[in-house]
Amino acid sequence: MTAGPGGSGLRAGLRIGIVGGGQLGRMLALSAYPLGLRCRFLDPSPECPAGQVGELVVGAYDDPAALDRFADGVDVVTFEFENVPASALARLESRTAVWPPARALETGQDRLREKELFAASGIETAAFEAIETLDDTVRAFDAMGGPGIIKTRRLGYDGKGQARINEAGQIAAAWPGLERASGGGGLIIERVVKFDSEVSIIATRGRDGSMAIYPPTENVHQHEPAAGGGILRRSLAPAPGISDEQVRLAGEAISRVMEGLGYVGTMAIEFFRVPDGRGGHRLVANETAPRVHNSGHWTMDGCGCSQFENHMRAVAGLPLGSPRAAGCSVMLNIVSTMPDVRALCRIDGLRIHLYGKEARPGRKLGHATLVGSSFDEIRDRLAAAERLIYPAG
Repeated sequence: MTAGPGGSGLRAGLRIGIVGGGQLGRMLALSAYPLGLRCRFLDPSPECPAGQVGELVVGAYDDPAALDRFADGVDVVTFEFENVPASALARLESRTAVWPPARALETGQDRLREKELFAASGIETAAFEAIETLDDTVRAFDAMGGPGIIKTRRLGYDGKGQARINEAGQIAAAWPGLERASGGGGLIIERVVKFDSEVSIIATRGRDGSMAIYPPTENVHQHEPAAGGGILRRSLAPAPGISDEQVRLAGEAISRVMEGLGYVGTMAIEFFRVPDGRGGHRLVANETAPRVHNSGHWTMDGCGCSQFENHMRAVAGLPLGSPRAAGCSVMLNIVSTMPDVRALCRIDGLRIHLYGKEARPGRKLGHATLVGSSFDEIRDRLAAAERLIYPAG
């Protein structure tokens, strides 16, 4: 890309390194190519989905030689998932720019630091406490006075590495498995929040501090035994029933978090929408993701500029695109088994995104999106798509 009259441009062939070769990395690359950007991936698997669409360096994330091959000739590095070793990021930062910054990654890897960040940013969370021993846990549970969830501080996602505790007598039985799952990284207990719905807010922050904030999304999860936890099944955007005040507060919350971290790129924060006892609701933060997020996949078809394209624009130093919704969107995750793609293609307006993965239980294989002027307008087509994607109901 060359400079236009009166302005500076991006040099031709700017190469972005992406740590991780999963479906998020794949979609990041596909959004970058129309901008003239090039992508290189680092992933341990030669069969990773992103390897189908870009240059791939195969190697462990903590392999110094693989990291050096990956970084050679790369102009900026980003990542598609949280579990990147801190040592890997430090080595990459010695070679080139890395966005989002290491501080954001380290916070997203640790549920305790995440909750502390929310508190420091003036964002409400469920009551929480770090725990180290069985006795700590019993005491903290009693102090909370209600059901709780014990979680590993690190390496948990899609409901993994956690256990709900309804009464103190359940703690002793759950403790050994959770302690093993933590791998010595510590545990946290949170009070259970009774909520009406789960809502996420996604935003992108540019190098110049500019913000693109997407409409909030309502998310429905379903337990997937093969995945060991809950997996997002459906997202609706803009989230129905969300007041203008809640939209404003969610946008302000994610802006404060991103500014505090010196963040560049796309981030998601998940909230519980909790009754406030006065006929309204308040938003209680659950967790953050320092990357593009499953609940933002609808933006590929339902927005002027997707979360993926805006992330790549941000890390490349380009102006951000519009996050405005084109209408009402529904995203359906395709998990475990591949539906009849030919039948899906017959549904008017349905957009299908497959990740190039072999089907297996609990695995995300793709997603489908419908966009219309209202949720009522797409209701029948949505029901037809759900019957194909979720034949068991």
